[in-house]
Amino acid sequence: MKYFFTRKVLMIRESDAFVSFPGGLGTLDETFELLTLMQTGKTQLAPLVLLAPDEDEYWDGLWRILTDEIVARGLADADDLTLLRRATTVAETLEEILGFYRIFHSIRVVGQDLVLRLQAPLSDERRRELEARYRDITLDGRIRAISATPWEIREGDHPELPRLALRFNRRSFGRLRQLIDDINRSQPAIAIEHGDSHRL
Repeated sequence: MKYFFTRKVLMIRESDAFVSFPGGLGTLDETFELLTLMQTGKTQLAPLVLLAPDEDEYWDGLWRILTDEIVARGLADADDLTLLRRATTVAETLEEILGFYRIFHSIRVVGQDLVLRLQAPLSDERRRELEARYRDITLDGRIRAISATPWEIREGDHPELPRLALRFNRRSFGRLRQLIDDINRSQPAIAIEHGDSHRL
């Protein structure tokens, strides 16, 4: 790429997960830009893993700055740190990435709703549990089970997938990540097949 910003735009737009290894200023620039874009809702939420083996303390200092300085001074919410995960092995990293898409599929804004597309539907009881737990990030206290919206059907945007919809407050993206994690810990009502394999 001739321009560094073009490289970052394409990297973020075309990727479903991100892993940062110990590196130089460019690594930190890319990692923090991605974190900032997710924290402010300027890009889709995706796994962002800081990977280094147990004996490598590279990420320890950064984590101390995030917790002991930035969050402690009120410059970011503690919930924002849920947008980052740390791992010490490739297996742990893969578990984090694949776990993010265990039930959750993708997000789309449709009108006033934030629509969460799922790999499999959740029971109504589970939906009510999530609604009670995450009503603080909604404008009306509700998380609804819905079918594909007319816009999604018209554009062929995964109309076959079940959905949850909420009137998101558009600022609590760390809490939104927690909601996605909670969804992925759910027992799906049924499994949906994708080709010859299950994505659950």
